[in-house]
Amino acid sequence: MLPSFLKDLFKHQSYNPDHFFLIAGPCVVESEELVMEVAHKVSAICSRLEIPYIFKASYRKANRTSATSFTGLGDSIGLDLIKKVGDTLQLPTTSDVHAHDECAEAAKYIDVLQIPAFLCRQTDLLQAAAITGKIVNVKKGQFLSGPSMKFAVEKIKKAGNDKIMLTERGTTFGYQDLVVDYRNIPWMKEMNVPVIMDCTHALQQPNQTTGVTGGNPQLIGTIAKAAIATGADGLFIETHPNPAKALSDGANMLQLDLLEGLLEQLVKLRKSVV
Repeated sequence: MLPSFLKDLFKHQSYNPDHFFLIAGPCVVESEELVMEVAHKVSAICSRLEIPYIFKASYRKANRTSATSFTGLGDSIGLDLIKKVGDTLQLPTTSDVHAHDECAEAAKYIDVLQIPAFLCRQTDLLQAAAITGKIVNVKKGQFLSGPSMKFAVEKIKKAGNDKIMLTERGTTFGYQDLVVDYRNIPWMKEMNVPVIMDCTHALQQPNQTTGVTGGNPQLIGTIAKAAIATGADGLFIETHPNPAKALSDGANMLQLDLLEGLLEQLVKLRKSVV
């Protein structure tokens, strides 16, 4: 069952409370046309399948391999477009925040503040996100175990906020690969917070010498199915109409026209394991 703060978040949607929830959208705000296209299509799919849906896009990409990589259209433009998606389609929205002084401003535009995996130990960032009163979704660091995320949860709670979610996104395996330890899903659920599987970033191949992150998007379905089978409450899937032309993380995003078929399979799987 969804905690009360997620029930409030999804109050404008008709959904099956036994289903997983979905966080999905393009990696970064590239244009108004892109975010609206993705949000409309994903929202329609989720409505049909009765999956509660949070739209995701980063208004700024702070963690890029190369200094020449696209980082966004500008904070105000990106945040305005994410808010426009939420207002137009009556969807909750989320985006990354990277520093403590971003949180209060971002909270004016989005419903869920997402803490990037590299920053999950940053106490001032976690506290600033908590103080906004918004839901805080912390991605587990690639360098941490699931049980060690209890300290991030404690920091947010001590700042007066118990609206917390945790996201598994893989663990560093060598220099340029990640693996998923599915034990982390039940371990983090023991903290009495919703646990999400990031099905796309878990398949990244970071730190490539080309300066562009690689990935294995053909395995997104495998990661998602295993996450549902091991009890994940939500799934995070970045998606794009044409990943090959995406301005960020194209190598590990799901092609948009493949999403509906995958979600249909996952809904069936969810019914068998609930």
